[in-house]
Amino acid sequence: MIKIKGLKKKLGGKQVLDGIDLEIMDGEIFTLLGGSGEGKSVFLKNLLGLMRPDEGSIKIDGQEITVLSGEDLLKVQVKVGMMFQGGALFDSLTVAENVGFGMKRLTDRSPDEIKTLVKKYLKMVRLEDVENLLPEKLSIGMKRRVALARAIATQPEYILYDEPTTGLDPITTSAVCNIFLELRDKLKLTSIIVTHELETAFKVSDRIGLLHNGKICFTAPTNEFKESKDRYVKNFIEGNTGGDHAEKEKDPIRGDRDEIKQ
Repeated sequence: MIKIKGLKKKLGGKQVLDGIDLEIMDGEIFTLLGGSGEGKSVFLKNLLGLMRPDEGSIKIDGQEITVLSGEDLLKVQVKVGMMFQGGALFDSLTVAENVGFGMKRLTDRSPDEIKTLVKKYLKMVRLEDVENLLPEKLSIGMKRRVALARAIATQPEYILYDEPTTGLDPITTSAVCNIFLELRDKLKLTSIIVTHELETAFKVSDRIGLLHNGKICFTAPTNEFKESKDRYVKNFIEGNTGGDHAEKEKDPIRGDRDEIKQ
């Protein structure tokens, strides 16, 4: 379980996170929705220990990580895989070297073992015979799947996804979401997704939360979230799907939609 209490973080004089309280249950896929600039990526970086909160508690399997550093923090980070926004592959490394990077750094596996496991994890994300390619030879969707294979290759207990389907076409988005569900079932992963995309959230999530003004203003199982009468939830959903309610003066969460296109 991941337990977060009173999490606060200020960046550039702005209070980005302003008292996050959240519990992530073992085996669930929890999605945190929010508009651009709401602090979703900052939230994930705090969970991974890449950024330290100004206040608050983050416990992973009962261990407080906000006070850890060095080897002690690394021991916890090994439990947590991260699929960064856009994939964040190393351009100068082949697919195999990208996927094997964490195993080489964090484990004592032999080169032959790593080679075998690289093929295994690429197959899990429906990629084969791409080991020797450089990222520049891959489509956007393939890059995301390589990044996912790299994230699961160290056999984490938890996996964090930062805008995993942004920029993908609907068919590829659906395929990637199916992989998320398969990995959850096969590997018993606990997953946290941050995104602004409703299609992804509704397809894969057990629960959904909405981040607004530095706080999680609403949390519910997916079906309840979709049917919620909460005004912030309704405004966010309507702002994502367009129509008259998406006009900026009626959208207090997302603001001017022209300013947040990605």
